[in-house]
Amino acid sequence: MTEVSATKPVGFEAARALVCLLFFTFAMTSDAVGSVVSRVIGELHLSMTAAGAFQYVPMAAMAAGAVSLGYLADRLGRRPAVIAGLALYGGSSLLFALGNTFGFFVGLLALSGLGISLFKTGALALIGDLSTSPGSHTRLMNAAEGFFGIGSIVGPAVVALLLAAGLSWKWLYVIAAGICIGLILLAARMRFPQVHAPASPSGSTLRVLKDPFALGFAVLMMLYVAVECAVYVWMPTYVRSYHGATRWLPLYGLTIFFVLRALGRFLGIWLLRHLRWNAVLAACSVFILICFAGSVAGGVQFGAWLLPASGLAMSVVYPTLNSKGISCFPKSEHGAAAGVLLFFTAAAAALGPLAMGAVSDAYGDVRYGFVLATALALLMSIALLLNWLLDPARRRLDAAAAA
Repeated sequence: MTEVSATKPVGFEAARALVCLLFFTFAMTSDAVGSVVSRVIGELHLSMTAAGAFQYVPMAAMAAGAVSLGYLADRLGRRPAVIAGLALYGGSSLLFALGNTFGFFVGLLALSGLGISLFKTGALALIGDLSTSPGSHTRLMNAAEGFFGIGSIVGPAVVALLLAAGLSWKWLYVIAAGICIGLILLAARMRFPQVHAPASPSGSTLRVLKDPFALGFAVLMMLYVAVECAVYVWMPTYVRSYHGATRWLPLYGLTIFFVLRALGRFLGIWLLRHLRWNAVLAACSVFILICFAGSVAGGVQFGAWLLPASGLAMSVVYPTLNSKGISCFPKSEHGAAAGVLLFFTAAAAALGPLAMGAVSDAYGDVRYGFVLATALALLMSIALLLNWLLDPARRRLDAAAAA
């Protein structure tokens, strides 16, 4: 096998389209969880804690799969990892149509999380194969996350249309399964770039875990994910007592957040062409902190506006951190690096909302959960400002660009 050349690989456009569609499909179900949970609570007579399994279980399974299976994208190749992950995710999604019990759904969510961990690490590694420099890697990552943002808008909209037509929310998962079939066919037929397999693929995950750059980026990404999840999991609960002049705001606030996040990711591609990536992230983190601090200090009347607005700045942070973290490693270890980073981010997506819920229950008000989220936003802002000033990964990224 030969290394990826400095020019665009054969089949570049098809591979890029596949990556973007993978992110879009995953987002359709993952970011529609709020709409689904609101239905299953009544249908299955669940507590909020139990219904939260629709968020916690797939994220926990994704975290476990990412750290234990992520290296397979390097060992077996990108195509087998993507196809196997899509088959597991699509198959478990299709089975939603046959179930009616909470335990059955939770089992399917766990399987889908494992499937996502496989095809997403394959997709993240493929982004590295398609990139000729850390800069092009970051731009492609932002484009893929832009499609994730579109999927996060489409998913809840599909649920709303299904319910309006008198159909079950379960058809969202059936639709996702149908898309998976098409993506499997595309992945089976297209040409993938070729890369050298690592000498010891099963040990690559351990090597990445021991690397201080991987752990540094993982901590930054965990802080970001916990802050982002605060909005799409708990904002609807926080702003439901809003009584301002704009009465529609609580109803559409989450949609506004997702729309701004999607638009911001495409804007991020432009910003990263003209500005230093660490300066962009530092500025975005400060804006996010202002939005969260204002939401806590000003209460619901400010939070109903500021929390959705934070999506515009959040849009650039995650894909850029993910890209730079993966780019610190050779392409032959991009699958393992993607798996390690995905493990930490999925863990944060499960534990962050859980911690906010526990704090809110302890103090009797969801506002205190957002106090915790604001503290995390402050830590993220300080860390990204230091990253801008000190630029610790510069030499590693410069070496990757010269390779």
